[in-house]
Amino acid sequence: MERDVLLQLSHISKRYHMETALKDINITLHKGEILGFLGPSGAGKTTTIKIITGQLRQTSGEGKILGVDTTNIDDSIYEKIGVVSDNSGIYEKMTVWQNLSMFAQIWRVPNKRVEETLKQVGLLEHKKKQAGKLSKGQGQRLVLARAVLHKPRILFLDEPTSGLDPSTAVAIHKMLLDLKEEGMSIFLTTHNMEEAAKLCDNVALLYQGKIVEFGPPQEICLKYNKKKRYQVLLNSKKEVVLEQSQETAAKISEWMANDEIQRLHSCEPTLESVFLQVTGSALNI
Repeated sequence: MERDVLLQLSHISKRYHMETALKDINITLHKGEILGFLGPSGAGKTTTIKIITGQLRQTSGEGKILGVDTTNIDDSIYEKIGVVSDNSGIYEKMTVWQNLSMFAQIWRVPNKRVEETLKQVGLLEHKKKQAGKLSKGQGQRLVLARAVLHKPRILFLDEPTSGLDPSTAVAIHKMLLDLKEEGMSIFLTTHNMEEAAKLCDNVALLYQGKIVEFGPPQEICLKYNKKKRYQVLLNSKKEVVLEQSQETAAKISEWMANDEIQRLHSCEPTLESVFLQVTGSALNI
């Protein structure tokens, strides 16, 4: 594997009796990169994480994480990764501090790291609060704090902001981008295409167990921008959508010269509309 490749899946498939959950999955995750694995519920996102982390064995193909075969993972790998899944719980009768300090002992990290991590997720002022009395968003931050306490090389996040209020989701987004800047690699599964477009360096669109598109979010959207159009809001509050042409260019130039434009947007597709275009199916969550 290349020096900065931390995770690689090659032709991974998974079958359960007569049902195929994953079909020929190929992905690569580099150091300091956020990779989005996107698709509706049941598309195979969680199954993929379980294979990568050694909880499931693939039917065919090869997976490597930090240079180790995913079918032969030992405890040394778990010391280098962090996982936040939909069943990641907290010890509700313990305080916020106790929840983390217990894992600090397991990971052999100093207590000062507990304080650093609580500050990073915005829970330091709640360190003496019983975990069961935290709000849903605060509880999710505590789960995330536990996953990054030992500074893992790869962080796996399975729908980390599902059901959270917008302000909490934004705070978690900022933290993830900060972790990326520190060199952490993040494998993110989500059905939230807007979230993926904001955070991810590369995304894989997953549908019925198969990757139907892969690449940087902006490049994917531009790839499917076959019919170029522009949305213009004029000072008169009139809103028009114009297809690209010499006439459109002249009209926009005229409006700009006369300072008549309040807002001008290109109308390239979103990841969600690309998903619809590629699969013929809406992104039902």
